[in-house]
Amino acid sequence: MTSLLSPLDTWYKAWTAQVLAASYFTEGLQSYGDEFVRPLIAASQLFAQVEAERLLWRTPQETCDSYLKLLNLNLDLMTRYTQGTLATLDQFNRQKLDDFFAACLAPLFDPGSEKLEHFLTEHKELLKRVVEQYPKSIKAIEPEYGFHFERQPDSLIAETDRFILRKVHPTDDKVKTDEGMKPVLIVPPFVLGANILSFLPGEKKSYAHAFANRSIPTYIRIMKDIQETPAVQTMSLEEDARDTKHFCKILNDRHQKPVTINGYCQGGLSAVCNILSGALDGLVDALITCVAPMDGTRSEGLGKFLNDLPHDFNDLAYGTKTLNNGNRVADGQLMGWIYKLKSIENSGPMIAFFRDIMMLSGKGDKPVTINKTVAAINYWLQNERSDLPMAVTKMSFASYSTPVTKDGTLPIEMFGKPLNFKGIAEKNITWLLCYGERDDLVEKEVALAPLDYIDVEVTPFPKGHVAIATSWSHPESDCALDTVFGENYRGPVRFHLDLDGSVQK
Repeated sequence: MTSLLSPLDTWYKAWTAQVLAASYFTEGLQSYGDEFVRPLIAASQLFAQVEAERLLWRTPQETCDSYLKLLNLNLDLMTRYTQGTLATLDQFNRQKLDDFFAACLAPLFDPGSEKLEHFLTEHKELLKRVVEQYPKSIKAIEPEYGFHFERQPDSLIAETDRFILRKVHPTDDKVKTDEGMKPVLIVPPFVLGANILSFLPGEKKSYAHAFANRSIPTYIRIMKDIQETPAVQTMSLEEDARDTKHFCKILNDRHQKPVTINGYCQGGLSAVCNILSGALDGLVDALITCVAPMDGTRSEGLGKFLNDLPHDFNDLAYGTKTLNNGNRVADGQLMGWIYKLKSIENSGPMIAFFRDIMMLSGKGDKPVTINKTVAAINYWLQNERSDLPMAVTKMSFASYSTPVTKDGTLPIEMFGKPLNFKGIAEKNITWLLCYGERDDLVEKEVALAPLDYIDVEVTPFPKGHVAIATSWSHPESDCALDTVFGENYRGPVRFHLDLDGSVQK
């Protein structure tokens, strides 16, 4: 009797596993879809609000032409998403299909075979890992990710109405800050947040701590919570520069040496503009930029996407929201969604879902464990989007809409005067420009634009936009920040140390 019931039991277990797998699959599709659809709904609401006003002064012909162009763009996005989804499904099927057919045929030739049950059970466990365990691992990484200055009350050095100046302490207990060394002030991205520069300090993966752990007086400028701080909401580029000047003066007095200012992504463009404005004259003598968008019109990704938008809709108004106090800010979540939209063939919801399934599928009987780096990257992507002051957003928008002129003049003015890259050389600022060789957000051509006008030391890093902060910040990595690597390229920390003649190399 037992032998007769055994095949039925196997089929029942297989069926149960399949039902549970289908449930997890449906939950995953909904979860990944919601993550994409929520900003879409927000974008649609903002679009409707703006259009309700603009339809009144556009002619019917203009409206019709604009909407037809927008329809064509949406059809192109749908086509790219469909193609990307099919390519991902094909990759998934090539990995799993042979095993699936073998499992399905096994009971026909061997009634006692448990191969189908095992396959479907593993598939169920895989989907459970993606849908339940993966999000829990991402949430659980929070205590290890980022700066957590709340644990270090002595890190507070100064503040303005808009920013806080924090000191970054070494994570290595054996290292003490040398107060006589040249200080570095890090200016983080605006939209992506500061914590990406303290990625996983406990794992020795932290850009800021790569400086601090070499005894360098290391400081970072943190923007206050824009939701709770009206002064941030209404901040001008000039106020940004004055606050940076205030911090640099404090550091100059504290260490009796000029400051190296180090901007990452948008922070790099901001740092350049602050120097060119003249606000930092006599306080800053060196500049480091990492993956900073210097001329976004050279971009084949985000720049091309913005340029492909119909002229009527290529406007910041469609990404601007009004807070309860009446102040207008750029919607950071929507900005992040735009980054996904421009490369939808690689980042659409179905694509992301199946990509994570393949990533966590493992080999043989050994499932892939969810490592801290993957969890931290996703925590950052899910939780670090901030709304932006309009002035900062206009700065970035101008960079991607209007090219730098032939003489090196940026499409940005501060204190009523134009900014020109040649001013960096005229002020005798030593500049190290770092870029990612596979950066699809700030491409090489975008980051290297200043080289058309002035001589700049350049250091290329393998991988993409955040690898300098995540992969290469590890002191034992191939491109460690405090080393010379490749074709005699200096990392940012090495560059800074070499500027300080008092440092024993």
